[in-house]
Amino acid sequence: MISALDALERLRDGNRRFVSGVRSLDTLTSQTRRSEFVAGQEPFAVILGCSDSRVPVEIVFDQGLGDLFVIRVAGNIVAPSQIGSVEFAAERFGTRLVVILGHTRCGAVQATLEELQRPADSQSRNLRSIVDRIRPSVELLLATELRRDPDALARHAVRANVRVSVNYLRHGSEILERLIQSAGLMVVGAEYSLETGVVDFFDGMPQSG
Repeated sequence: MISALDALERLRDGNRRFVSGVRSLDTLTSQTRRSEFVAGQEPFAVILGCSDSRVPVEIVFDQGLGDLFVIRVAGNIVAPSQIGSVEFAAERFGTRLVVILGHTRCGAVQATLEELQRPADSQSRNLRSIVDRIRPSVELLLATELRRDPDALARHAVRANVRVSVNYLRHGSEILERLIQSAGLMVVGAEYSLETGVVDFFDGMPQSG
């Protein structure tokens, strides 16, 4: 079992390679080793990210088959099914790092901001369920001066949504709370920049020094 801190460093190294346009030999050859993963898997990190086609998690972190347990949903929201998926990976595979990965210019977050400012009558109940999950994290921002600056509002809203998802994941499951307290499970929040390719880990990070 790889520790949360070691897993975090592995993700950071992989993202640095991605930004530099370099791929590791292990990643390139992992597809030739498909048979090794038939009997089981040992992912070193769980990534709960957005469904956005511009944020393919394995590519962004330069990882191969069997490395990451990936959950993708619009707006990287945390609902019961996502919590159950994280519990499964943490208990079944011993994965000790969970990353909530948001990204700049998130369409789901933008749709939520637009809905809060200009409610639509025609929105489907399924899409509304996503908006309703994001709403609590961003509606307070509309009561601040950020409402006068749409670009700044969108940037802050993405990170606010990640923070709420991280907090909900930490405290929305007795299983995960127990693993955090006694087994070294770490849940952190990060943001992927569409503009630079860099992943910034900004929530729940261990103090240095």
